[in-house]
Amino acid sequence: MNVLGIPKQILALAFIFTIIIAALVVARMLFIPPSFGRYGHYRADAVDEVIAQEINYAGYEACIECHDEIYEPKEKSHHKGVSCEVCHGPAAKHVQAPDEFVPGAPRKRGYCPLCHDYNPSRPTGFPQIITELHNPGKACMTCHDPHNPLLPHTPEECSACHREIANTKRVSHHASLACVRCHTVPDEHLVHPKFALAQAPVEREFCGECHAKDADTGRDVPRIDLDTHGERYLCWDCHYPHHPEAR
Repeated sequence: MNVLGIPKQILALAFIFTIIIAALVVARMLFIPPSFGRYGHYRADAVDEVIAQEINYAGYEACIECHDEIYEPKEKSHHKGVSCEVCHGPAAKHVQAPDEFVPGAPRKRGYCPLCHDYNPSRPTGFPQIITELHNPGKACMTCHDPHNPLLPHTPEECSACHREIANTKRVSHHASLACVRCHTVPDEHLVHPKFALAQAPVEREFCGECHAKDADTGRDVPRIDLDTHGERYLCWDCHYPHHPEAR
């Protein structure tokens, strides 16, 4: 206790809080820009700085005005959602002075794999290649028109688009099974996969063709009683078909 009757602990806490508040005030004055908080929780001067920056990108609408012969087939292709400047770079100067500034075009082999090189995180069905194995030494445009990138021929294997599934299946017990053993694949799927989808089994009896206890398959194939095993659940609720380890 002191002469005011206030415990020393309370005085100590009050002193600490005073120091903290003073430090925050000093920090606000020294380190936080004056425009912070004018429009919200950010530095308002940043808006003026962004406006003052030089405009580099023109937007695809500007490209259409002069390159409609390229835009029309591209709009119907798999690259219709890819902006022109993604591949050709900023084009604002080209729009202002077409003869003086000509955008570049990526012609070397290393550019297309930025999107199409094999990566397990890419969505299934997205065309992927292993760069070192896919036509090594050739530029991509040797076989593919970047504005309408149709395949030069129908893919011979499902792995052309389903690389991750193919790699998983290759080391599983189902490695020897052809994809069409389980999937119904219309011919149109090989050309327009998004508009003619491959069909997967929808009933547990399909798996039973190989795995039911009375199935006419090899002795090493795991067998189950379809009437009691898993009850009402579908087989793929518990087993991943492309790597069907038992659980």
